[in-house]
Amino acid sequence: MADEINAIAEALKEAEAAKAAEADTPETTKASDSGAGDAKVTNVALDTGSAERAPADQEIAAVEPKIDEHGRSYATGKRKDAVARVWIKPGSGRIEVNGRDVETYFARPVLRMILAQPFEAAERKNQYDVKCTVKGGGLSGQAGAVRHGISKALTLYEPSLRPALKSGGFLTRDSRVVERKKYGRRKARRSFQFSKR
Repeated sequence: MADEINAIAEALKEAEAAKAAEADTPETTKASDSGAGDAKVTNVALDTGSAERAPADQEIAAVEPKIDEHGRSYATGKRKDAVARVWIKPGSGRIEVNGRDVETYFARPVLRMILAQPFEAAERKNQYDVKCTVKGGGLSGQAGAVRHGISKALTLYEPSLRPALKSGGFLTRDSRVVERKKYGRRKARRSFQFSKR
């Protein structure tokens, strides 16, 4: 029994000597002088924990809202050939497109419904005013671009809304664009009319 205790004590001393040889830092020297090898291990564990917590702090900092000096969030949205620049701020739900009211610019109810989708998914209907400029494409592409811009601006103003908008597919840029015309064909896929004789 006494031989086993002596063997364990010698093994511990060898382990402490090996640790002291590996790490020549002042903390290690103090710990080995005092004979408390456990204290050294505890310090290392605490340092590792603080290093693991550092990225979490950075993630929290990255989720802060991005609001300009006028209290607005800005984002760009795209769809087909249309590009929309969108600013949102808290308000009564007024939407202005290229200096005109949304009912005037997007006369078809389907297009206005497309614009309202992000607010309904985030449960923020009539809580934000939207001001946007949109260029390129037709009315359908422009409505999709404004919707994309509104969704991105909402996530910048309220980062907590991102999961709801992401699950609805509002943050994904729709990559479908018109296929190019090919030579030897009338359009992208349509062949010229074939005449047998």
